[in-house]
Amino acid sequence: MRTYVITGGTDGLGRGLALHLLGRGDRVVAVASGEAGGRALLEEAARAGAEERAAFVRADLSTFAGMRKVVAEVEAVADAVDGVVFGAQRFRTRREETEDGLEFTFALAYLSRYVIGHGLAERLERAEAPAIVNIAGPGGLPGKIFWDDLQLRGGYKGMRAAMQASRCNDLLGVAFPERHPDTRARYVLYNPGFVRTGMADPLPRVQRVATKALARVFAQPVGKAIVPIVRLLDEPPADAVTAFMRGRRIELKGENFDPDRARRLDEVTAGLVAG
Repeated sequence: MRTYVITGGTDGLGRGLALHLLGRGDRVVAVASGEAGGRALLEEAARAGAEERAAFVRADLSTFAGMRKVVAEVEAVADAVDGVVFGAQRFRTRREETEDGLEFTFALAYLSRYVIGHGLAERLERAEAPAIVNIAGPGGLPGKIFWDDLQLRGGYKGMRAAMQASRCNDLLGVAFPERHPDTRARYVLYNPGFVRTGMADPLPRVQRVATKALARVFAQPVGKAIVPIVRLLDEPPADAVTAFMRGRRIELKGENFDPDRARRLDEVTAGLVAG
C-alpha cells in the first residue's frame, strides 16, 4: 500500500486525486484548512470502504506553525511517503498578511511547499519510487519574482502575487536536488491548465461569473485533469527535476529554471524559515 500526502486535498483537483488514490487501495493524508471539507472527504472515503486508509490534517498552510504541523503529523503516521502533491492555493484580490508577517499567497502557494517538501524528504527516501508533484504554473502565464519586495508591500495585485508564487515554485523544483543531492525523489513541476474547480470563487462578482462561464466550455473536468498526475506518481520521470504543461514536457531553460536564481531564492527562503 502506497502513502500519499496531498495539500489542498479536500477540494477541487486535490480532492479528486485523493478519492482516486483511495479508490484503488492507497493511503491518503489530505491536508486543508477547512474542517467541513475534511469531514466530507472522510465520510466519502468511509462510504467507499476506505475509512482506515484516509486521514485528514487540518492546518493553516499560510503559517509556519501550520506547515510544521503537517510534517510532524505525517511523520507520526507514516514511516514512508511515496508521493507528495502540492495543490493548496487560494487567490486573494487584496493583500493580506499572515500571522508571521508574510504576504498570504507567497506563504501558502510557495513557502508551504518549501517547508513541507524539505521536511518530508527523509520519509520520501524510504519509499520505492518517491515523487513530489508541485501543481503550479510552469509554461503558463508569465510572471516575475520581485526580489526587492517578495512580500509585495508595494503595488500588490492578486495575479502578480499568484504568478510570483509560480515562478518561485519553478526555482524550488530546480533547487530541491541541490539541497538533497543523494535523493531518489523526483521533483515534478506540473501545470494542469484550466480545470473546472472553485478557484474563481474569491474573484469579484463580474470576473467570477465570466470565469465560471468560460470554465463550463473550456476547462477540463477534474476526473480528466488528474489522469496525468496519477501517471507521474506511478511512474516518476528518470530526471531529478522535470516540468510539464498538462501532458507536454517543458524544457528547463531560461530564467524561470536558472540554477543561480534557484540558489539565490533557496538562500533567501531558508533565512525566512529560520526567522
